[in-house]
Amino acid sequence: MENKAVRKTKEFTPGNCPVVYCMNIIGGKWKPSIIHMIRTDRNRYSVLLKNITEISKQTLTNQLRELETDGIIERIIFPEIPPRVEYNITDYGKTLLPIIDSMYQWGRQHMKTDNKGYCDEK
Repeated sequence: MENKAVRKTKEFTPGNCPVVYCMNIIGGKWKPSIIHMIRTDRNRYSVLLKNITEISKQTLTNQLRELETDGIIERIIFPEIPPRVEYNITDYGKTLLPIIDSMYQWGRQHMKTDNKGYCDEK
Protein backbone atom coordinates (compact mmCIF):
# COMPACT_ATOMS: atom_id res chain seq x y z
CA MET A 1 0.00 0.00 0.00
CA GLU A 2 1.48 3.30 -1.09
CA ASN A 3 1.41 6.24 1.30
CA LYS A 4 1.19 9.42 -0.71
CA ALA A 5 1.66 12.54 1.36
CA VAL A 6 -0.97 15.16 0.64
CA ARG A 7 0.36 18.64 1.12
CA LYS A 8 -1.85 21.28 2.64
CA THR A 9 -0.06 23.87 0.54
CA LYS A 10 0.13 23.36 -3.20
CA GLU A 11 3.42 23.32 -5.04
CA PHE A 12 3.76 26.99 -5.66
CA THR A 13 6.70 28.72 -7.34
CA PRO A 14 5.72 32.18 -8.57
CA GLY A 15 8.31 33.43 -11.02
CA ASN A 16 10.29 30.24 -10.47
CA CYS A 17 11.63 31.70 -7.19
CA PRO A 18 14.35 29.62 -5.45
CA VAL A 19 13.28 30.90 -2.01
CA VAL A 20 9.72 29.70 -2.57
CA TYR A 21 11.07 26.36 -3.82
CA CYS A 22 13.07 25.97 -0.60
CA MET A 23 10.07 26.94 1.51
CA ASN A 24 7.98 24.30 -0.27
CA ILE A 25 10.49 21.73 1.01
CA ILE A 26 11.18 22.94 4.57
CA GLY A 27 8.32 25.36 5.13
CA GLY A 28 5.73 24.88 7.78
CA LYS A 29 5.63 25.05 11.51
CA TRP A 30 7.46 21.81 12.29
CA LYS A 31 9.76 20.68 9.45
CA PRO A 32 12.87 22.66 10.45
CA SER A 33 12.54 21.40 14.04
CA ILE A 34 12.02 17.82 12.87
CA ILE A 35 15.09 18.00 10.62
CA HIS A 36 17.17 19.48 13.44
CA MET A 37 16.04 16.84 15.91
CA ILE A 38 16.69 13.94 13.53
CA ARG A 39 20.18 15.23 12.87
CA THR A 40 20.83 15.33 16.65
CA ASP A 41 19.96 11.61 16.99
CA ARG A 42 16.38 12.12 18.16
CA ASN A 43 15.34 10.09 15.16
CA ARG A 44 12.53 7.81 16.32
CA TYR A 45 8.86 8.66 15.99
CA SER A 46 8.14 8.32 19.71
CA VAL A 47 11.13 10.49 20.64
CA LEU A 48 10.09 13.19 18.17
CA LEU A 49 6.54 13.11 19.50
CA LYS A 50 7.77 13.28 23.10
CA ASN A 51 10.10 16.20 22.39
CA ILE A 52 7.68 18.28 20.32
CA THR A 53 4.84 18.24 22.82
CA GLU A 54 2.69 20.67 20.81
CA ILE A 55 2.56 18.52 17.66
CA SER A 56 -0.22 16.01 17.03
CA LYS A 57 0.50 12.44 15.96
CA GLN A 58 -1.19 13.02 12.59
CA THR A 59 0.77 16.21 11.90
CA LEU A 60 4.08 14.54 12.79
CA THR A 61 3.23 11.61 10.54
CA ASN A 62 2.31 13.93 7.65
CA GLN A 63 5.45 16.05 8.05
CA LEU A 64 7.68 12.97 8.16
CA ARG A 65 6.01 11.57 5.05
CA GLU A 66 6.46 14.85 3.16
CA LEU A 67 10.13 15.04 4.14
CA GLU A 68 10.58 11.43 3.04
CA THR A 69 8.76 12.04 -0.26
CA ASP A 70 10.99 15.06 -0.92
CA GLY A 71 14.12 12.96 -0.27
CA ILE A 72 15.19 14.92 2.82
CA ILE A 73 14.95 11.99 5.22
CA GLU A 74 14.88 8.24 4.87
CA ARG A 75 12.79 5.85 6.91
CA ILE A 76 14.62 2.74 8.06
CA ILE A 77 12.61 -0.21 9.35
CA PHE A 78 14.55 -2.69 11.47
CA PRO A 79 13.27 -6.28 11.26
CA GLU A 80 12.94 -6.77 15.00
CA ILE A 81 10.13 -7.63 17.35
CA PRO A 82 8.72 -5.21 18.14
CA PRO A 83 9.54 -3.40 14.87
CA ARG A 84 11.76 -0.34 15.20
CA VAL A 85 11.69 2.59 12.80
CA GLU A 86 14.31 5.33 12.65
CA TYR A 87 14.68 8.35 10.42
CA ASN A 88 17.97 9.62 9.02
CA ILE A 89 18.93 12.67 7.03
CA THR A 90 19.80 11.74 3.43
CA ASP A 91 22.81 13.18 1.62
CA TYR A 92 20.39 15.47 -0.22
CA GLY A 93 18.84 16.46 3.13
CA LYS A 94 22.28 17.27 4.52
CA THR A 95 22.52 20.09 1.99
CA LEU A 96 19.78 21.83 4.04
CA LEU A 97 21.69 21.63 7.33
CA PRO A 98 23.53 24.96 6.89
CA ILE A 99 20.11 26.62 6.52
CA ILE A 100 18.79 24.86 9.63
CA ASP A 101 21.98 25.80 11.54
CA SER A 102 21.56 29.44 10.51
CA MET A 103 17.93 29.41 11.64
CA TYR A 104 18.98 27.90 14.98
CA GLN A 105 21.74 30.46 15.54
CA TRP A 106 19.52 33.39 14.54
CA GLY A 107 16.78 32.17 16.87
CA ARG A 108 19.14 31.69 19.82
CA GLN A 109 20.56 35.17 19.26
CA HIS A 110 17.16 36.89 19.11
CA MET A 111 15.05 34.90 21.57
CA LYS A 112 14.13 36.82 24.68
CA THR A 113 14.83 33.85 26.96
CA ASP A 114 17.81 31.67 27.69
CA ASN A 115 15.64 28.65 28.51
CA LYS A 116 16.43 25.54 26.55
CA GLY A 117 13.68 24.32 24.28
CA TYR A 118 13.01 21.07 22.51
CA CYS A 119 15.34 21.98 19.65
CA ASP A 120 18.38 22.23 21.87
CA GLU A 121 20.92 19.46 22.00
CA LYS A 122 20.17 16.56 24.34
